[in-house]
Amino acid sequence: MSQSLTTINPTTEEELNTYPLMSDQEAFDAVEACHKAFLDWRHRSLEDRAKVIAAIGEELKSRTDDFAQLMTDEVGKLLKDSKQEVQLCAGICAYTAKTGPTELADEERDIQGGKKGIVTYSPIGVIYGIQPWNFPCYQAVRYAIANLMAGNGVLLKHAENCTGSGLLLKEIFESAGLPKDLFTVLVIDHDQSDKIIQHGRVRGVTLTGSDKAGRIVAKQAAEALKKTVLELGSNDAYLVLDDADLDLAVETCATGRIYNNGQTCVNAKRFVVTDKVYDEFVDRFVEKMSKLETGDPNKESTPLGPMARGDLRDTLHEQVQESVAKGAAIRCGGAIPEGKGYFYPSTVLVDVEPGQPAYDDELFGPVASVIRAKDDEDAMRIANDSRYGLGGGIFSKDEERAIELAKTYFDTGMVHINRFGVALPNMPFGGVKDSGYGREHGGFGMKEFVNAKAVFVA
Repeated sequence: MSQSLTTINPTTEEELNTYPLMSDQEAFDAVEACHKAFLDWRHRSLEDRAKVIAAIGEELKSRTDDFAQLMTDEVGKLLKDSKQEVQLCAGICAYTAKTGPTELADEERDIQGGKKGIVTYSPIGVIYGIQPWNFPCYQAVRYAIANLMAGNGVLLKHAENCTGSGLLLKEIFESAGLPKDLFTVLVIDHDQSDKIIQHGRVRGVTLTGSDKAGRIVAKQAAEALKKTVLELGSNDAYLVLDDADLDLAVETCATGRIYNNGQTCVNAKRFVVTDKVYDEFVDRFVEKMSKLETGDPNKESTPLGPMARGDLRDTLHEQVQESVAKGAAIRCGGAIPEGKGYFYPSTVLVDVEPGQPAYDDELFGPVASVIRAKDDEDAMRIANDSRYGLGGGIFSKDEERAIELAKTYFDTGMVHINRFGVALPNMPFGGVKDSGYGREHGGFGMKEFVNAKAVFVA
């Protein structure tokens, strides 16, 4: 086992920092310390917890520039997107602090044969989060703030390539007044992570990652009878229907595909276009995508930065090549550029059909799959012809019909109509099918890892 890990700047391929891995005993001691901090925190009032959560949001805002630069250095995010990410996390803190005391307040209910029933939401203990690299601040804040508000302790195993971001988040939380050790970062490898899942102090596990990783973690947690929340991958379909505003659709679809350098679970990935508007959409979409050049993520004018790691770029390119070998055609991009940095060009594939990675799988990078549909009904069928179900979108001038399609027929956890979006603090976030289960945001995340306890009063 390696005794340390090293972070690498994906823009320059230069080493950033080296971090020693914890020993098993150090990791176990950290879990115990988190549990000890939880024993005090659980007795803090909802209002007291909310004050600390609000302070964390303010501290995040004050550290925006430092945190954003670190994320850009570690994973290649556009610096302007990194700053927006920190601001989103500050907004999550503000929303949670404002709504948490109400969401988690005791509820009284009438009961048969007694005076009243009380439903109380009790914290359960230490929650272990395994998080990816694509949103180094947001992925950790999303589950951590909800669980801290609920009264739980929180462990974080962040992706190796954004270890610095995880440690900075701990520093920010504690600077804002969160009790020491209540939010704990574990610098460990995958084998050690398995032992943390099994640890007696850990009461719940949440993971954001691939469906393959989700199956592994869910199985391990289930063997220990521990609840999981899984936010997994997807190949989100955006439907361009017969009556779509093509100006809006082209612009929004391009933005939705390359946002965060194309490395977001809810990126727009498959573009299902009806036959009536297919040719015009493809011509205009290819023109738009082909102009989005890669460059230095620190520059405001750069539309597309590098991918986070070299192996991720290699995997994406292999998926493109396999799709082409099976009948897809490249309209722009599709070649690894020379020079430093893990860059991959904005790419559009057409003639995409079942059996190709571009149709069946998640392409985690700036590659768009355009699929022809006979009509609106066929477009909806194709959108749902996926093992995934995280998000999606519909472009149509008939808003009411689009809402009905989204509510009744779209088999995903989230649907955007005439827009692209990632996450909002007041709306539920999560998917169905192989995209996982459980919900975060919108008040739902605060109740995923609590004991909804029934108290009966005679």
